[in-house]
Amino acid sequence: MQNLKVAVIGVGYLGRFHAQKYASLPGIDLVGVVDPDQTQAELVAAECNCKAFTDYKELVTQVNAVSIVVPTSLHHRVAGDFLGAGVDVLLEKPMTVTLEEADDLIALAKAKNLILQIGHLERFNPALMAMKPSLTTPVFIESNRIATFKPRGVDVDVVLDLMIHDIDIILNIIDSPIKTIHTVGAPVATANTDIANARLIFESGATANVTVSRVSRTNERKMRIFQPGSYISVDFGKKKVMTILLSEELLESGMPKQVVDLRSFESGDALLAEIEAFVSHVKERTKPAVSGVEGRRALEVALQVMTQIKEHQQLDLFKGFFQKPS
Repeated sequence: MQNLKVAVIGVGYLGRFHAQKYASLPGIDLVGVVDPDQTQAELVAAECNCKAFTDYKELVTQVNAVSIVVPTSLHHRVAGDFLGAGVDVLLEKPMTVTLEEADDLIALAKAKNLILQIGHLERFNPALMAMKPSLTTPVFIESNRIATFKPRGVDVDVVLDLMIHDIDIILNIIDSPIKTIHTVGAPVATANTDIANARLIFESGATANVTVSRVSRTNERKMRIFQPGSYISVDFGKKKVMTILLSEELLESGMPKQVVDLRSFESGDALLAEIEAFVSHVKERTKPAVSGVEGRRALEVALQVMTQIKEHQQLDLFKGFFQKPS
């Protein structure tokens, strides 16, 4: 079998890692990397022993598959051009800016029988994957994803930047439509929402309480899942899973005896696993776990959360605060 010809479109902070992963894989010919910043494109190309481009259209007819790691506002246009040319696409999250754009890409990929995988990286976190066999019937999920401030990513709301990761995971865990959403959020350091909370109540009765912040002094990515007879705690950052099972044996207090299982997965590389999965889907022509359909589903909920937060915000409080001095 001939090597798979791939390219990475957008090689800033994250795209550079995409290129490095492809360059390390057997059976892959990294044809080129693209970035409007020619210096950055040449730097990454030199690292990965491939060609540098500043216009992605030069590569549309030269590759079988691409990773697209450009600003979200460009996702629809760039992915549409490659899908239209018959190229399989790994598209970073969030999938698109609007549901209409997402629907267009899904329809295009389906019409041409192409792979469209959305880059929800946490799906490949070894701790999350190890937790799945312990899931039964989750009834309450508490999720916290807080991060120190970083300039990259602030062009979008924190819901699209961070919360969409947890929305995707939760929708994958709880097999039930959402009944109601309750939200709060506010801008703190940027003109967009920087800290937010959403309570997702499902028709099954399950509830998920999701908190995100990108203006914290520490980094933390944790999720706790409660279900009848057990409790699961996942630390995405440290790649640890703790499962507590309640036995029939009672302690003197009347509380069931707890059986604790703690596992660590320090060596996992989620991005490499994601890209390897994409390459496998391209070669085998199989459906990704996070296809355009799943990417759209997470985007739909994220947009609902954003809309509700904006409706509740007292925007007059922030007028003038984020305006640049003349």
